Amino acid sequence: MGTVFCRQYQLMMKAAMGAMRWRIPDITQGPGKVTEAAGILKNAGKSNPLIVTGKHINADGLLDEMTAEMERQGLDYIKFMGKADPDDKTVSEGVTAYLKNGCDSLLAFGGGSHMDCAKAVGAVLARPGKSISELQGLMKVRKEIPFLLAVPTTAGTGSETTIAAVITDSGTGKKAPVNDMALMPDHVILDPCLTLSLSPEITAQTGMDALCHAIEAYINHTYNSKLENRLCKDAISYIDSNLLRVYENGSDVEGRQAMQRAAFSAGRALTRGCVGYAHAIGHGVGSLYGMGHGMAVGIILPHVLEGYGPKVYDRLAELADVCGIQGRSNAKKAKNFIGRIRELKTLTGIPEKLPHIKDEDTLTITDRAMEEAHPLYPVPEIWNRRKFKEIIMAMSE
Repeated sequence: MGTVFCRQYQLMMKAAMGAMRWRIPDITQGPGKVTEAAGILKNAGKSNPLIVTGKHINADGLLDEMTAEMERQGLDYIKFMGKADPDDKTVSEGVTAYLKNGCDSLLAFGGGSHMDCAKAVGAVLARPGKSISELQGLMKVRKEIPFLLAVPTTAGTGSETTIAAVITDSGTGKKAPVNDMALMPDHVILDPCLTLSLSPEITAQTGMDALCHAIEAYINHTYNSKLENRLCKDAISYIDSNLLRVYENGSDVEGRQAMQRAAFSAGRALTRGCVGYAHAIGHGVGSLYGMGHGMAVGIILPHVLEGYGPKVYDRLAELADVCGIQGRSNAKKAKNFIGRIRELKTLTGIPEKLPHIKDEDTLTITDRAMEEAHPLYPVPEIWNRRKFKEIIMAMSE
């Protein structure tokens, strides 16, 4: 797709987004607040949630305080163990569990994959005549899903406040999102105690994912309102001040809370602003080489920002100001801001470059990135295949 077509499409999307009613989920936050899930559900008139979570989360006992309080208050609940990479079959199983047990609400408890699974279950419940493949794309649900309470146990994906659910096709292995305003959770609990057991490696990778969300949404800016721009800056400030802090001391509750808030703010910002080429390339790299998403986008982000060149200097200079980064010009501030990202990567164990990427894979990654990004993502500069290959080769060892 050419630059002119992409920009025209984005102008139409900007007008459409301006006419939409945007909201933010209600938030309950603080240490120990996970026990308030029962009260939140009761206040919403719900008594039998399907808890979409994972086997390791259940085995680690993270659910215990919450479910004990539900039992004390007389709520029934059903646990559904989703997969780390939810596919259409898993979603169908979740729908069956919801209907079989007469559930009246959804509670997503875990990382981004569990959030996505719960959202997709809700989408199919709202449109029972449609398969997940038929709902993937933009605004194809268009009906209210069951009440959804999201409880993240990581601080990175921001899925607890986005309108997207990425689901894998079990036949082809291809991932694609369901994007619809109906998928945004109704209420979110940000309890930092649920993230205290995260390893330094996962802490770093999820934090870099949130940072990439905020930066890409901010430099896109075409679709943003003042709210999204503010949320991006808030997220970047939180991460700049707290990621290294919690990487070095995982028991820092205050720092963990700040990182959860960063992920939430960045997630809500990208919901309207969209991500960019770092994510589009990262998805291809992750699927081909089995690399974790946070690790992939953490490596890729500074290379992509440098690839944009002067197109992003002014916007990155504004983010440099948020972090107190100095420079004699916007160009210098922008370069120093990219330098800060590289420094943070080094200090948290994220490599500078990707493993060697095969020539044939470069084409695959490029095609997938262009398919994902064009025409929707309002990136600062529209890249052609030659530019993608240049950037991918530069970031590969």
